[in-house]
Amino acid sequence: MNDHNQEQTYTIGELSRDYDITPRSIRFYEEQGLLCPKRTGQNRIYFNKDRVRLKLILRGKRLGFSLAEVKNLFKLYDINPNSAVQLETMLELTQHKRAILKQQLEDIQMLMSELDEVEARCREELAEIKRGNIA
Repeated sequence: MNDHNQEQTYTIGELSRDYDITPRSIRFYEEQGLLCPKRTGQNRIYFNKDRVRLKLILRGKRLGFSLAEVKNLFKLYDINPNSAVQLETMLELTQHKRAILKQQLEDIQMLMSELDEVEARCREELAEIKRGNIA
């Protein structure tokens, strides 16, 4: 039974507090077509579906997915909630993000190594200066 009168509803302020984001961010996600709250006058009424979507949007952002990628996943889900296509798309996105993060990690490790070398050289030269061996 899908009676919206008895379903839990939320205001933009409640969602904002619950997820520690600004109401402006929530309105932006709505403008991007990621959330579609019911409206009564100027007020937005969010249902559990909107709450779940907001949680997924924020998780997607944390994982490095673009809003367009999140929107595409929502679209696939809306077309067919049990879609293998949606899962395959998610797997592809996950593999792509993992490859990017792996490359970034390698880059960071290389930079850390270079910083270690520069720091060691600076410390050696500073020690020499303090010993008075270098003018």
